[in-house]
Amino acid sequence: MINNNFEWLLQWYNKQCDGDWEHGNGIEIGTIDNPGWYLRVNIDETELQNKHFDKIVIDRSENDWIQCFIEKRRFDGVGGPFNLPEILQIFRNWAESRD
Repeated sequence: MINNNFEWLLQWYNKQCDGDWEHGNGIEIGTIDNPGWYLRVNIDETELQNKHFDKIVIDRSENDWIQCFIEKRRFDGVGGPFNLPEILQIFRNWAESRD
């Protein structure tokens, strides 16, 4: 079992790459001007494409907040300047859940 969420994400991405998926799909991690981070994971043509996800909204403070949701077969997570690890954990928890 992989303890590091970033390493887990690398493995998840590699598992999806089949010679086709990676040409039109993928993962993006970037910054936003709030300031903060975003994680976008295209889940089309993966085992997650039809899996239910309840939108998550956490608003602890101006710099400690998260929103995660599914839209157009894409997992979107955004959050404050120190929330990227938590966003990765949310995606991982959902992807690994049996629901």
